[in-house]
Amino acid sequence: MDNDIVITGLGAVTPIGEGAEEFWENLVAGVSGANSFEADELDDFPVNVICDVKDFNPVDYMTRKEARLSSRSTQFALTSTRQALADADIEIGSDVAPERMGIVMNTGGGGIIEAEIGTRALMAKGPRAVSPFMVPRGMPNAVSSAVAMSLGAKGPALTSTLACASGSYAVVQASQMLQRGEADVIVAGGCESVISTVYMAGLARMGALSKWPGDPAGASRPFDAERSGFVFGEGGAAMVLEREEHAQRRGVTIYAKVLGGSMTNDAFHITAPDPGGEGAIRAILLALEDAGLEVTDVEVIFAHGTSTPLNDVTETKAIKTALGEHAYSTPISATKSMIGHTMGAAGAISAVAAVQGLYNGLVPPTINYMTPDPDCDLDYTPLTARSLAHRTSMINAFGFGGHNVVLLLGAYGRANGGESSN
Repeated sequence: MDNDIVITGLGAVTPIGEGAEEFWENLVAGVSGANSFEADELDDFPVNVICDVKDFNPVDYMTRKEARLSSRSTQFALTSTRQALADADIEIGSDVAPERMGIVMNTGGGGIIEAEIGTRALMAKGPRAVSPFMVPRGMPNAVSSAVAMSLGAKGPALTSTLACASGSYAVVQASQMLQRGEADVIVAGGCESVISTVYMAGLARMGALSKWPGDPAGASRPFDAERSGFVFGEGGAAMVLEREEHAQRRGVTIYAKVLGGSMTNDAFHITAPDPGGEGAIRAILLALEDAGLEVTDVEVIFAHGTSTPLNDVTETKAIKTALGEHAYSTPISATKSMIGHTMGAAGAISAVAAVQGLYNGLVPPTINYMTPDPDCDLDYTPLTARSLAHRTSMINAFGFGGHNVVLLLGAYGRANGGESSN
């Protein structure tokens, strides 16, 4: 990228903490956000563990009217955005004109859960019981339009849905828009909340969800030989992006910079990855080309790492093929081992973790990695965080539909005042 795009604000709502700082502290500590789950009035439900956001109160971050008009997914978008803007010390109208403030908030399903809520109301009490806000709460683009309206942001506002690759692609999209001069500041992120019996039953029927019989904290175990599927999660994350000179004029902390990114498609299967990892391999190599980096410049990888038998083997194969021998000396972190699979929010949450890792010189652990899988033979940073003053991080995100997004972030400064890499 010719014009450096930097990251100046972070926000997160996750199963292990509200706010980027609490999320990061618990991530580094290896805290699991998994809980037992019981479906009301349903016997023999095939899902018994989830990673939900605990004790979330939307009116701590927005008006009651905004909360009432928003799905839980949109509430996560609004919350993480406001956290990120506060962290970046941005005031719309003084630090950036409303017409130059953009929103790229991506999701997998947005407020799709509103359809289930409306259906239940319809069947129980008739048409008048269905909320008049069901459609505006449920439409996927509500996660960006609601944020724009709440903030008075009149620049570009969009939502792309790339399933589990949505959150990472928001950062790629926003960076490209800033480089084209479409805005001065953009909030980029992802959000998701679809914890419902209907959607979990559907995923369970696909064989995607964990069948872990023991402590819920041990259910999500990316790259471990005993993994049995992913744990359904929810959450949201947002980052403030701006051009370097704009951030420098404001005199704010710059956490990291966006080096490059790419997107490809497997064109193979609606849910399963191409077993050869061809699309993921191309995405990695194209992202490196976009950033002007060599494979040996990748120092840390934040894996997609879903804890499913197919994904983890395919991702490992793709990393080894793309990076060659360098793959074996590159630490890998799987955040889903602690927060589960937050679908459309996953890539954005991993990106926030990667930024904090660069800024703090740490690699979060992959918890529950107990039994090595011979087909997953890389360094997954098992169990304990690792100190490492690194300059580049690669974030992988692979979604249903064959979407592959790879994002590359670079260090700018250090939390301890260490040398900048810019």
